[in-house]
Amino acid sequence: MSHPAHHGPTATRERARTGPAKPGSVGIVIATRNRRASLAVTVRNLLALPERPEVLVVDNASTDDTRAMLARDFPQVRILALPVNRGALARTHGVRALDTPYVAFSDDDSWWAPGSLRAAARHFDEHPRLGLLSARTLVGPHRRRGPPQRPARPLPRWARPPTCPAPRCSASLGCAAVARRTAYLDAGGYHPLLFFGAEETLLAYDLAARGWGVTHCPDVIAHHHPDPRPRTGRPAVVRRNELLTAWLRRPFPHALARTRRLAADARRDPHARHALRETLARLPAALRARRPLPPHVERAARLLDEGDGAAP
Repeated sequence: MSHPAHHGPTATRERARTGPAKPGSVGIVIATRNRRASLAVTVRNLLALPERPEVLVVDNASTDDTRAMLARDFPQVRILALPVNRGALARTHGVRALDTPYVAFSDDDSWWAPGSLRAAARHFDEHPRLGLLSARTLVGPHRRRGPPQRPARPLPRWARPPTCPAPRCSASLGCAAVARRTAYLDAGGYHPLLFFGAEETLLAYDLAARGWGVTHCPDVIAHHHPDPRPRTGRPAVVRRNELLTAWLRRPFPHALARTRRLAADARRDPHARHALRETLARLPAALRARRPLPPHVERAARLLDEGDGAAP
């Protein structure tokens, strides 16, 4: 499903008030699989940005003609072809392949507003311990505002890394985030156990545990045009990964309480049953990879849980 390119009076005004970013400061990684039509729209919008970022497409073993389309229609775009589908880890492969100090992530149905990458680079330049920022997301052709995956809200002073802006947030949408490359790699990128779906919170935890800030910057804008058709299995994957994240990083009582809650829901909800089965199958690996958050990060995470109504 294709969408019109981002253009018109708003784009013109945005472009008029923003100059080019520092040359080579921001690169873009797009993870894709079998979405050639929407990917073409995304790439076309990204190549029109005034910042002229380097664009790298990481192809998760597509079986359509994605790579042929890119080579034919967008020869200036780099392609990293993975032999198997690596899910969200495709982004990490892309970060390693780029050498720009900052990396913006797009999905094959999202792109950045003109001037936003320049604004993101400015935030990173001004705040040396900022590891990742989440953008304001405008969804669909009517540009309905989409919130961050979890609401941004101030954290107490003791929870804020030095030289990092507020407001805080605990995660970002994967297609609406910009990272400092060194921070992303320092935190290890996306975790292989989660594969895809609600994987952003764990990355935010790991960044914070390493002393990097995660914040929401409303002056950085991403456009997201998701396929309106329901995504089969998505609710179960999200619940599975939320629970696995708890077992990987949160205290045992918290993880146990979240597991009991999912088990109770599984009595009547097929998505919850599927999520519980998949969580239990992956639980031994999660326990082997378990690395609890430092106390100050755990306290901040609990505050965010309480604000979201997600505390056990």
